[in-house]
This record gives sequence, C-alpha cells and structure tokens, in this order.
Amino acid sequence: MPRGRPQWRWLLAGAFVVAAALIGAAQVRSAVPASFQELEESLTCQCGCGLTVGSCNHLQCDSAMPLRAEIRGQMETGKDKDAILTYFSGKYGEKILSSPTASGFNILAWVTPFVLLGLGGVFLGVTMMRWTVRRRVAPEPTAPQPRAPSPYDKILEKDLKNFDG
Repeated sequence: MPRGRPQWRWLLAGAFVVAAALIGAAQVRSAVPASFQELEESLTCQCGCGLTVGSCNHLQCDSAMPLRAEIRGQMETGKDKDAILTYFSGKYGEKILSSPTASGFNILAWVTPFVLLGLGGVFLGVTMMRWTVRRRVAPEPTAPQPRAPSPYDKILEKDLKNFDG
C-alpha cells in the first residue's frame, strides 16, 4: 500500500462506514410486539436491588410485583414496546429504563465505547506502522568525528602536565 494520503483516506472511509452502521442500528425499530419477559428485562426494579424487574430476587418485592401488574395492564391495552416503555419513563422517570434510550444526549452512552475502541485501534495501527518503518530505515552507526581542540583544551592539557598530584 502506498504511503501518505491514500492510507488515511481508507481509514477515514472506514470510520464513516462504522459510524453510519452504528447510527443506522440505533434507529432500527422492530414491528414485532414485545413479550412480557422482554418488557420485564427492559425495566429496572425500584426496590434498590439494581436488577431488572424480571430478575429481582426479593420474594414479594414491593416494587417488582406492582410493576409486573402494570406491565400486564399496559400490554392488554395493545400498546407496543416503545409505547409501554415511554409510559413507564414518563411516570417514573428515565431511571426506570434498564438501558438508556438511543436518542438525544444518551446516544453518547451507546456510541462512545465504539468510538474510543476505534480510535485506540487506529492509534495502535499507526504506532505499529511507524515502528516497522523505523526498523527498516534504521541509520547505520557512525564513528564519532574528532573535534578541533579549543584554546581551553590547550590550557587544560598544560595544567595537567604541571600538576604535582
């Protein structure tokens, strides 16, 4: 591969393709209605356990039991997953969602890890290419060139000869 601009063009093109794929994946909506278990896993239990409503391990949990009943009630109205999650988010705040929404400022929570991973890979690749180029073009060691004596060297030499040490 030629050195210089063409290499950076390929890296830039690859970065744009990855960014477009991530944005496209974040905007995909499923038309299939959500199952009860899927909705339970999309909501965080509010009892303080830090688990989802579906995996809360407290028997007769004061938060999970009413939330499950509320999920069933919302499903009976015929709403899809997004509408049900919007309902819960509006009622309890965004903290009830087990994963941040892929819109607005929250898109950073989805995109930042991939961007940082990509930048790290680019940095690593560029660093490795520089190392290999330096090894190929390593200069040959040269012998030190003798320098012309300065007036101070002559004075130092004279003093060393006269030293009685």
